[in-house]
Amino acid sequence: MKTQKPQKGQKGYRNYHKKTELLKILAGSAVILMFLGARMAVKETAWKNILTVSAILTVLPTANLASPFLAALPCKGPKEEFYRMLAPFEGQMVVLYDLILTSKEWIMPMDGILVHPSGVYAYCTSQKVKAAKAEAFFSGLFHSHRLELPVKVITDEKAFFKRAFSLKPAKEYEDDGSVAYAVNLLKSLSM
Repeated sequence: MKTQKPQKGQKGYRNYHKKTELLKILAGSAVILMFLGARMAVKETAWKNILTVSAILTVLPTANLASPFLAALPCKGPKEEFYRMLAPFEGQMVVLYDLILTSKEWIMPMDGILVHPSGVYAYCTSQKVKAAKAEAFFSGLFHSHRLELPVKVITDEKAFFKRAFSLKPAKEYEDDGSVAYAVNLLKSLSM
């Protein structure tokens, strides 16, 4: 039986994405080494030049894959207990898992994000992130996309779950499509 690969916002996405990116980087590195090895084996200058250029042209895409991978490497996925604690909210509102959002200042691993008609509540595990500045960043970003949902970045797990328990089910609110739009925007911003 074939297991389904996790998509952005689903449980296990962060670890799955890191593994697939690592495989791509290793494959790119192997191709570069193959070109350089073949360059050593040939005698003609024209072929040496072609293989050198091929190796150089392969370095850029491999480096483009490696850069976000290295930035996301310290971001570990949440423990199974976190998933279990957040699972009951899936029927009440949109729950996104394992996203890594970035700004100019920070890499923000978001273990859980609750997208609700009353706002977006994100649990960020990085202690380097200043919640107020991150909220201002997301508010500006949402505003530029004509989205007026307030954003709350929470760096304490207990405070995040306290907020989650305080929210009423989303069906009790009128939604103008902002929730779906916010979900798509957050997924598109994630690594």
